[in-house]
Amino acid sequence: MGRFGAITMDASHHSPAAQDSGSLPNRMTVIRARAAGGPEVLVSNVAPVPKPGPRELLIEIWAAGVNRPDVLQREGRYPPPAGATDILGLEVMGCVVDAGSRTHRFGHGDRVMALVVGGGYAEYVAVPEGQCLPVPATLTATEAAGLPESLFTVWFNLCMRAHLKSREWILIHGGGGAIGTMAVALSAVLGCHVVTTTGSARKALSLRSLGAAQVIPYTQNDFWVALHCLCATHGGFDVILDMIGGPYFEKNLGLLAPDGRLVQVAFRQGSSLQVDLAPFLYKRLTFMGSTLRAQKPAAKARIARSIERRVFPYIEAGKLCPVVDSVFQLQEADRAHARIDDPEHFGKIILVTEKGADQGLRPVPPAVHGW
Repeated sequence: MGRFGAITMDASHHSPAAQDSGSLPNRMTVIRARAAGGPEVLVSNVAPVPKPGPRELLIEIWAAGVNRPDVLQREGRYPPPAGATDILGLEVMGCVVDAGSRTHRFGHGDRVMALVVGGGYAEYVAVPEGQCLPVPATLTATEAAGLPESLFTVWFNLCMRAHLKSREWILIHGGGGAIGTMAVALSAVLGCHVVTTTGSARKALSLRSLGAAQVIPYTQNDFWVALHCLCATHGGFDVILDMIGGPYFEKNLGLLAPDGRLVQVAFRQGSSLQVDLAPFLYKRLTFMGSTLRAQKPAAKARIARSIERRVFPYIEAGKLCPVVDSVFQLQEADRAHARIDDPEHFGKIILVTEKGADQGLRPVPPAVHGW
């Protein structure tokens, strides 16, 4: 097995070769799903290096984040939007190597992190300049690679839409994943009282270190009772962030305070249900949900600018940082996907390219989050 040999190359392709020194290669290594299925369907292919459009940057990728939507795409349950590449990956960190004629902020050699509509599991990606952010000096390259997808999702939903405010009570279901850890940490630095749930007692200490005031094990039969007991002390949650859906929906309504906001960003246990909507009337509740990937570049650019203005001060002060669970080589994407399916994973899982390895980025085994 070679340096990046965990996933074999598709037999119909050959390894990419660089052109003359100082120029960009024509071809690059990418990771695709050859069919719908488990982690074993991920294969290494070769694809043309994209050319940036007038408002796009071409990024030499050093590291890319692995996210739950990547798993859903691999399983055939979350196809890319029309016109998007089928190469997996929604967030990257790297170096600008080319820029379109109508870009104005970033140039050759700038280190950036970016939200992409696809194409992150690759060596290069073209992305609208508005979806790129500079890498704060307080973040490592792997931390920066794991920031955009979760931070854009959490900031847009909790702050730009639900208008989460200091001293409000927030419940975050499933605090141990990429979205959950970011939501806990961000809500805490904003001055909120954070309650979260987790499936493993070993994660509780880590979640408290991120700022959670209470961590409720959802493996306990009475965890809803525990949540209702908390509500009895303060009148209910102002905001609930849920990724579960299904049977959680109606139970969440009972936990919300008057004028509370239920924010839905996924439906892991289903989106079809019969529910009593009366609490929306007598408690003046608001329900909102969104997906990030299909939004237009201009909308994503607005989120990016809001993050840079409002959230970067916390990052630059060392108060906010993504939690990195583990780091794998790009061609170990199957192992990375097996890890994200492991209920013991905590935080972000990162892939490192050969260019990233040249910059000193190395694989890191899964962390142990225990007492």
